[in-house]
Amino acid sequence: MNFAEEKLEKAFIELLGNENIKYVPGKDIERKPDEVLLEDDLKSFLLEQYRPENLTESEAEQIIRELKTFPSSDLYESNKAIMKKLSDGFNFKREDRSQKDIWIYLIDYSNADRNIYKVVNQMEITGYEKRIPDAIVYINGLPLVVIEFKSAKKENTTIHNAYIQLTVRYKRDIPELFKYNAFCIISDGVNTRAGSFFTNYEFYYAWRKIDGTENEAVGIDSMYSLIKGMFNHNRLRDIIRNFIYLPDTSKKDEKILCRYPQYYAANKLYDNIKKHQRPEGDGKGGTYFGATGCGKSFTMLFLSRLIMKSVHFASPTIVLITDRTDLDDQLSEQFVNAKGYIGDENVISVSSRADLRENLQGRKSGGVFLTTIHKFNEDTELLTRRTNVICISDEAHRSQTNLEQKIKVTDKGIKKSFGFAKHLRDSLPNATYVGFTGTPIDATLDVFGQVVDSYTMTESVKDGITKPIVYEGRAAKVILKNSELQRIEEYYNQCAEEGVNEYQIEESKKASANISAIIGDPDRLRALAKDFVTHYEKRVSEGASVKGKAMFVCNNRTIAYDLYKFVINERPEWATLRTSDKNIVLSKKERKEIKPMERIKLVMTRDKDDPKELYDMLGTKDFRKELDRQFKNEKSNFKIAIVVDMWLTGFDVPALDTIYIDKPVKRHNLIQTISRVNRNYEGKEKGLVVDYIGIKKQMNLALAQYSKSDNQNIEDIEKSVTIVKNHLDLLNKIFV
Repeated sequence: MNFAEEKLEKAFIELLGNENIKYVPGKDIERKPDEVLLEDDLKSFLLEQYRPENLTESEAEQIIRELKTFPSSDLYESNKAIMKKLSDGFNFKREDRSQKDIWIYLIDYSNADRNIYKVVNQMEITGYEKRIPDAIVYINGLPLVVIEFKSAKKENTTIHNAYIQLTVRYKRDIPELFKYNAFCIISDGVNTRAGSFFTNYEFYYAWRKIDGTENEAVGIDSMYSLIKGMFNHNRLRDIIRNFIYLPDTSKKDEKILCRYPQYYAANKLYDNIKKHQRPEGDGKGGTYFGATGCGKSFTMLFLSRLIMKSVHFASPTIVLITDRTDLDDQLSEQFVNAKGYIGDENVISVSSRADLRENLQGRKSGGVFLTTIHKFNEDTELLTRRTNVICISDEAHRSQTNLEQKIKVTDKGIKKSFGFAKHLRDSLPNATYVGFTGTPIDATLDVFGQVVDSYTMTESVKDGITKPIVYEGRAAKVILKNSELQRIEEYYNQCAEEGVNEYQIEESKKASANISAIIGDPDRLRALAKDFVTHYEKRVSEGASVKGKAMFVCNNRTIAYDLYKFVINERPEWATLRTSDKNIVLSKKERKEIKPMERIKLVMTRDKDDPKELYDMLGTKDFRKELDRQFKNEKSNFKIAIVVDMWLTGFDVPALDTIYIDKPVKRHNLIQTISRVNRNYEGKEKGLVVDYIGIKKQMNLALAQYSKSDNQNIEDIEKSVTIVKNHLDLLNKIFV
């Protein structure tokens, strides 16, 4: 097929026709040149849909007038208000005040689907200038989807040009059209992507699955999968109603259109929760495995809306549980700003167990409560016996699966105790539990149920949501003997067996102490510091690191501090306070935001027994929050973070492209750790994992455990170098 724009447009319209979306040429639409609504369609729908309520013609016209009064000059707020009416409906007061108000929906969301679907092409719209969008999909006279095409055959034209046309030219010249816009499509036939009108180009994504079960479509097939996947009447209505998120307040005009893995995961989990809900079910709502960086928090948000808006659950209560305060803070910020979207004004981040008890005990319905698992300590008092309580656990592979009794051998005898998760279930015995994880270990499945849906690292890279990861082994550079590497391997094997009882864990701690002695040897750390500095500076000087952001993972606090001192001994200037590099120009706003800092910092919590120099260096909780902000700022002088446990999960720094690992990270945490470097960032092609400890085997085992395809997604830098050398040798033979 010749994908000139006209033929592509024709093919698209034909495929939309297969989805029962009627084609009408723009020239055949009778309307004023500046009108973007098909008023006759909207009026016809309203009169037919609300015939039982005797909606009058003048009342239908009044509804249309009210929509048109939203100003296009404040485009984001107008679109937000109209999307709210579109998804949730609105109350309409009758002309005859003696009649009851009507709750109006502009789309029929029932199975009857009494809607008017049309696709209109080449319709001239006169605003500040005359513009002709390639195609517009209308539902009941509302222009909900705008489609722009570009030819894949034109060398200097890409779908980015289509994006610019929509968001610059059309936004400037015909903003009235986008008051009603749900989402946009850009396509050249080979690449077809969907996104919000207000989002950046990089957040336009393909829709690679039709019903959520088949393999991902690529190339031209992704055009078919997007049309069949998004424009099926049921899915299109579901996306418009439930899967477009606008926060309550936004400084950045945020509007989030779901991606296909989020859509299918939320719906599959919702169905599975219904199936397993107590008292008839077992309370295991299912596990979702999503590769780190794939947007699990938005999937949780979409799922929460589905649950909260569901007639089946009858005004449920949702308890969202994380295992770390920083993750709780991140989710709380997002969810508390989504009250309108979720559909409940009581979205609360609870500060204590007592606060949670006060909110849950006696509550008959509703509410979304965010908390950490650690608030479920030895206090096992019943919170509620209700069955329409849904517990959503973030990072469910960690402390949220410890239901068994623990046995600890002490000098005073045997001490028995239970973990946080046991107390959680004692407090909410009839709740249904759902687990979100990037690392689904067996214990996760035992507690939350089988994996309902998954989105792997390989899929995420293919979709352009995350970057591929490159592995570089440098253990041999820091004088680890083979016998010492063997001891580390034995330690890993022991870790794989641990957890049966507390005694084994105590034995593991002894093994860990032995490993720390090997890793923390001063001669080794001195060599490590030299190699790290050389390697890091070479990456920065060659432009291999886009902004010089790097993370170094150490085995424990003592080793981290010792390494820091050895590094500073190599590069004393890295301990000098600076705002940013000398060649970086800062705006007035940036000069206020960016604080003077050293190039390299230790990021750990204080301990009361720390030496004074270390204690002062680590600072308060507020200081660590400032470190967080500065490290995420690409222009800050703070480039290298030495960590032990902090920042290894739920910490996103898109510009971070290098992580150095000198810690025997256990298998289920390893994926989280290496995924720190897989976020998208302009100019960043890959993330680099530098291995100083010998983690490669564990990394491959971990990747294979979660997806057979993922262990092929980590590129080994040695193999890459060999391939490049072979290619250069071949070119040399050909041309010399």
